[in-house]
Amino acid sequence: MRLILLGPPGSGKGTQAALLCRRNRLEHIGTGDILRQAITARSPCGERAKPFVEAGKLVPDDLVNDIVAERFDRDDRPERFVMDGYPRTLAQAAAFDQVLRQRFLDLSAVVLLTVTDGEIVARLAGRWSCPKAGCKATYHTTSNPPHKPGVCDFCGTTLVQRDDDREDTVRRRLIVYHKNTEELVPHYRKQGLLREVPGEGEIELVYQGIMKALTTQAGRTC
Repeated sequence: MRLILLGPPGSGKGTQAALLCRRNRLEHIGTGDILRQAITARSPCGERAKPFVEAGKLVPDDLVNDIVAERFDRDDRPERFVMDGYPRTLAQAAAFDQVLRQRFLDLSAVVLLTVTDGEIVARLAGRWSCPKAGCKATYHTTSNPPHKPGVCDFCGTTLVQRDDDREDTVRRRLIVYHKNTEELVPHYRKQGLLREVPGEGEIELVYQGIMKALTTQAGRTC
């Protein structure tokens, strides 16, 4: 099984990727993880990416593509995997198609988790966390509020909200996501790989929806 997970920020891709990997013996490949691994290993791509990461800048598309290709060139390249967070753009998708083709690896499916913008804003904009080292407890104003508003239950520290979780930031991220996904969806649909799965609801129900979508008409799983 070789999968790509697509979905807006806060759609639960990381959670579902972890479940898919644990239950189906797949390798979870996130661009953030392989980027850090490349930097730690001081690989050629890692050395090129290090200045961008240290400066807090986005790593250019072509370099991200090279880092992914570098991972698949290693002796321990993954044969069964879930891609989480890559590709994000049509250019990245085309580059990844080539990486797989050159290594005779075929994708099984591309799973698109569909979640409304309103739900994403509610999920992310309601997240608050404790900034104290050694605590880092997380809360949600609706689903998991602290006993005292704005204060950590465990250490009494004033809670903070990440810049990425502020409503205006979330909405800007969604605009970028939709722009990119509008290109990715027809790309993978044309290849017969796209599977759309509702991403709202309990984690286990979403997972079951993914597994059902991966089951072919013949009753076999991808």
